[in-house]
Amino acid sequence: MTISDSDLTEAVSRVVDPELGRDLHTMGMLRGASLAGSNVHVLVALPTEDWPVKKVLSELIEAAVNDFEGVHSVSVEFTIMDEAEQAAIRNHLIGDPSSTGGTQQAHGHAEGRLVPFAEPGNRTRVILVASGKGGVGKSSVTANLAIALAQRGLRTGVIDADVWGFSIPRMLGVSRPPTVIDQMVIPVEANGVRCISMGFFAREDQPVIWRGPMLHKALEQFLTDVHWDDPDYLLLDLPPGTGDISLSISQFLPKSELLVVTTPQPAAQKVAQRAAYMAEKVNLQVRGVIENMSWFRGDDGKRYDIFGSGGGEALAAELDVPLLGQVPLVTELREGGDVGSPIVVSDPSSEASTAFVEMARLLTEEFLPTRRYNEGLKLV
Repeated sequence: MTISDSDLTEAVSRVVDPELGRDLHTMGMLRGASLAGSNVHVLVALPTEDWPVKKVLSELIEAAVNDFEGVHSVSVEFTIMDEAEQAAIRNHLIGDPSSTGGTQQAHGHAEGRLVPFAEPGNRTRVILVASGKGGVGKSSVTANLAIALAQRGLRTGVIDADVWGFSIPRMLGVSRPPTVIDQMVIPVEANGVRCISMGFFAREDQPVIWRGPMLHKALEQFLTDVHWDDPDYLLLDLPPGTGDISLSISQFLPKSELLVVTTPQPAAQKVAQRAAYMAEKVNLQVRGVIENMSWFRGDDGKRYDIFGSGGGEALAAELDVPLLGQVPLVTELREGGDVGSPIVVSDPSSEASTAFVEMARLLTEEFLPTRRYNEGLKLV
């Protein structure tokens, strides 16, 4: 069978770029494929010079071409797109930034930016992870719960909205910054979870000193300028306590659900209660309570209630929501977060991992979203 250049072009055009999740033809990245004797030459235009999946993309192209009989060698050459081509990719994936969008007033500020997760018909389930105070392990819970959801085959993303105490990239094991194409950000993936964080845009050892409007704008950009690609679940790791971020989220993500993280300690439970009441005041649904550091299991196999007991159960009863799960105090959970090796990956059979896996199951099988009455809707 004679191989033509058009046969090669068609085969290569179907190769999916791992970073964009689209084939080369759709993204306008394929410049051509030609055959000279038994040697194939492919020219591909990359959106940026430091394209992070260049090597993987080259291997995928070679695999697609090597299926043809008589091909002995494949050379893949890369060039860089111009600004107009980069803008075309952005417009295809998330739309034109200069256009107005959104069907509800809450969807953006004066620029009219579209928040896709608030649009009617959007199927992404948005889960907010909150706490009344810092130090209860909220970010550890977010990271491990997100991975547990991804392990169930669900497309999962995380927004590190804790702009003052960002830690999600480190905990997930992210090893590189996100890719930016014409002001569109491609979230970084690690352990099956895509994430974006203030940690990508600020030095880890420097404080973020922002007032409300800047926080509002940053959160909006995380929602509108990032190519999330319609995930099944989007988790937001919120700052502890109540404040401007919570108010902004109630505007941007009115359909989101809240999980409150606390410890068994009564003092922590009382503080966490305020975060839940804040959510209810801005019409966000409190879905459940997660109790972290519930107990420590000693070498003798016994459980020790270091921080007391009953705080999570009492908070769930007070809020009239389920206690979604209890996570034991495990050294490996803390150590894994410090080095980017989440416990649900490094030790999936541990007591803590089992708790996260069960919480992911409950969220996807039993505690499903419910319709809520909206006073603004009237029959005419």
